[in-house]
Amino acid sequence: MRVLVIDTALGLCSAGVFGVEGALVRPLGLRSEAMARGHQERLAGMARDAVAEAGGFAGVQRIGVTVGPGSFTGLRVGLAFAQGLGAALGRPVVGVSTLDALAASVEGAGATAALIDARRGQVYARFWRDGAALGAAEALSIEAAGERARALGAGARLVGSGAGLVTAAEGAVVSDLAGPSPEALARLTAAADPREAPPRPLYLRAPDATPPSRLPGQPRPPAS
Repeated sequence: MRVLVIDTALGLCSAGVFGVEGALVRPLGLRSEAMARGHQERLAGMARDAVAEAGGFAGVQRIGVTVGPGSFTGLRVGLAFAQGLGAALGRPVVGVSTLDALAASVEGAGATAALIDARRGQVYARFWRDGAALGAAEALSIEAAGERARALGAGARLVGSGAGLVTAAEGAVVSDLAGPSPEALARLTAAADPREAPPRPLYLRAPDATPPSRLPGQPRPPAS
């Protein structure tokens, strides 16, 4: 299967075309840059170049996009672009959890914790043992996430921007990735069922922004 993947959820901006045959993932055209902001300005050009390198859209059967958790603005950029492209090409678009893609970015058997720095003393987290998820994605305090990570035992793999924030068991392997690898995203995109993986944003916490207390031009209330 040939897939196009888009990721703007965290600290990377990635667009790539891959051929996926079972466990074999072959890059055909890829652009990926570390980027904390500015995804909106760069994504379209990167996708254009990656697709051109792969020989065009011919053969692309599916589009995959990270749906979060992640940056509120970044997620909307990637989702809007992927859905617009899918509608224009008549291709299905599948959503891939950022935490799942991070976990799939590190190799090896055993226990894995995918952890994203959510600020305000929290991380977004999901845990696995021998490839089986130990629950759904959730927002946890750093202390609670550390307890869960230590329960995974020695040799557990911690991956993501929140991996270095928790105290894990001795021998844990920490991978402070800026975002999931495009290869892992391609693998999960090919394996997903489009009916069960809609491209909808996954928010584990309400946005930090709050609605305005008054409309534009409306006078301020008198001080009490």
